[in-house]
Amino acid sequence: MPTADRLAVDRLAVDRSAVDRLAVDLLARADYGRAVTSMRALPFIALARHIVVDGRVLLRMPRSCGYHRACVGGVVAYGADNLSSAGPGEGLWSAQVVGECTAHDPTPAEIARFGPVPRRVDGEPYEPVYLSIDPGFGTVHSTDDGLESHFEHIP
Repeated sequence: MPTADRLAVDRLAVDRSAVDRLAVDLLARADYGRAVTSMRALPFIALARHIVVDGRVLLRMPRSCGYHRACVGGVVAYGADNLSSAGPGEGLWSAQVVGECTAHDPTPAEIARFGPVPRRVDGEPYEPVYLSIDPGFGTVHSTDDGLESHFEHIP
């Protein structure tokens, strides 16, 4: 028979999984977010366009900035929010995932989902590079119980 401690651990695992899924689901609602990792031992935050495909977060970044070189093969945090897009009376949320980042060769359908690329970034022609983050875990924060109903329906 399971002990009370074991039941608490099992419940935590279920709750953790629900939060991880919710974080990915919320990221799917936003178009842009921020990738966070380090380059030459210094932290940096890079803007990226993203889509969610099969639980993975696919990123499109400008090759000219070189941030993709620091991301590929490393652990990356990626987050987005609705701070500037929440409607009146809508709770605010932010969601982050952390996971290993790899280079990604997008399908034509994925490229279409990303939408048009900018013409230039920082004065240089925009050449996209695509990455994939396989989330290891996620976090979600919200105001005014804005996400309470989401947690009620997650098994």
